[in-house]
Amino acid sequence: MSNEQVKDYDVYEVFSQKDLTSKFESQFSLLAPNAEIALSMAQDNFMRREEVPANLFVVKREHMHFMSPEDRAALYRLDNKDYRQPAHYGFIPSRWRELKEKNIGKSV
Repeated sequence: MSNEQVKDYDVYEVFSQKDLTSKFESQFSLLAPNAEIALSMAQDNFMRREEVPANLFVVKREHMHFMSPEDRAALYRLDNKDYRQPAHYGFIPSRWRELKEKNIGKSV
């Protein structure tokens, strides 16, 4: 394929679902002149496999947006956010028992 021919093609990302309730999984990328041919090429690729997906998607790579490496730093958890983790609340049942025993002792 010459450079001029490659310019007429776009990169498409192929995603599939094992069943209609499962998550989308990225499978591979391919070069195609348009979305219809990209879908046809992806379908042809899956027809040779044993597992048949429930659904197949193609997305033009230029339409996909992602975070830059600099922006990804915002995803890291801050150290002062332990209260957001379920393990932080593990003491509550024992604390309730202590308070209940304390109040029962006062009422007698």
